[in-house]
Amino acid sequence: MVDSRTLTATAGLAVGIIMSIVASVQYDTLLVLLFLPFIPILFRKGVEDETEPALKECPVCEFRTHDPEFTHCPRDGHRLEE
Repeated sequence: MVDSRTLTATAGLAVGIIMSIVASVQYDTLLVLLFLPFIPILFRKGVEDETEPALKECPVCEFRTHDPEFTHCPRDGHRLEE
């Protein structure tokens, strides 16, 4: 079965090519085809969905990490605080 990302990318590419062809016929120039790579950037929502883990910090030596694997400071053994 086809991955949803592949299907979305294929559909976006097809729509972009169709829009470029229609615009090139409408405006009678091929310069519109130069904007095809920028179409995904125009409709991009951003990366707000991808949140990074909370910053944890050692209260003694100020060791900081975003890695959720760390619960204690590797330098002095104190519990990390968020």
